[in-house]
Amino acid sequence: MPSTWFESLSGNSVPFSLIDTHCHLDAEAFHQDLTEVLQRAADNGVEQLITIGITRETSEAAVVLANRYEPVFAVVGIQPNYAQDAAPDDWDRIVELASHPNVVGIGETGLDRYWDFAPLEIQRDYFVRHLEFSRVCRKPFIVHCREAEADVLKMLRADFANGPLNGIMHSFCGDLAMAAECVAMGMHISFAGMVTFRKNDELRAVAETVPLDRLLIETDSPYLAPHPNRGKRNEPAWVRHTAECLADVHSISFEQLADATSANAKQLFRLSQ
Repeated sequence: MPSTWFESLSGNSVPFSLIDTHCHLDAEAFHQDLTEVLQRAADNGVEQLITIGITRETSEAAVVLANRYEPVFAVVGIQPNYAQDAAPDDWDRIVELASHPNVVGIGETGLDRYWDFAPLEIQRDYFVRHLEFSRVCRKPFIVHCREAEADVLKMLRADFANGPLNGIMHSFCGDLAMAAECVAMGMHISFAGMVTFRKNDELRAVAETVPLDRLLIETDSPYLAPHPNRGKRNEPAWVRHTAECLADVHSISFEQLADATSANAKQLFRLSQ
């Protein structure tokens, strides 16, 4: 596959639209200049952004931001690394927040064996809650998976017994077999800045196999800044670099990649056109 995009990220002047499907705009890293961050995103063609909750408090903050900024939508949930610290009524609050019209998804949820901040059984309990509630409220779930691929697939297969899955593997870094199985169960695969890293040929090879109608892009900002900004604070404007990379990987134009991923996000999250 081509690799020239590393040397010359395009400065395309043709109008296009991108959607950052996963960022954390409530993060402290954005407290001083969020308005400027959002303006840079708009200047780089980012039409809409989805800010993700990881606790009760950050989920509430996500809804506040979605109310304040028209291009921003919220996802609410309790991320696995914070499940142990959740208060007894935090889940009830997530359920309540999910009814807000600017809340378009549930999560992020999933499993994390890398940090191991919460016992796996507690993580699994919250994962099941998110999966079940996603079906009830008819909003997609967002999966965080770190060094827990086999465990995550086992739980997704169990839920798949209830029908096709309506979810996203966020910041995907699994293998080809996992991507294929998730797609077969109905899921979308979202790639973040890691797919742009110079030595990550293996992940780009996986991305090449994901059908265009199941592909999403994200920043996970302020984390995981893409090449050529690796190591810096990430921000939604830089989702363009990931889009450039994936267009190259799929051997299509940047505009085609932008159109496809934006259409996927709008359909999945039922975003206003």
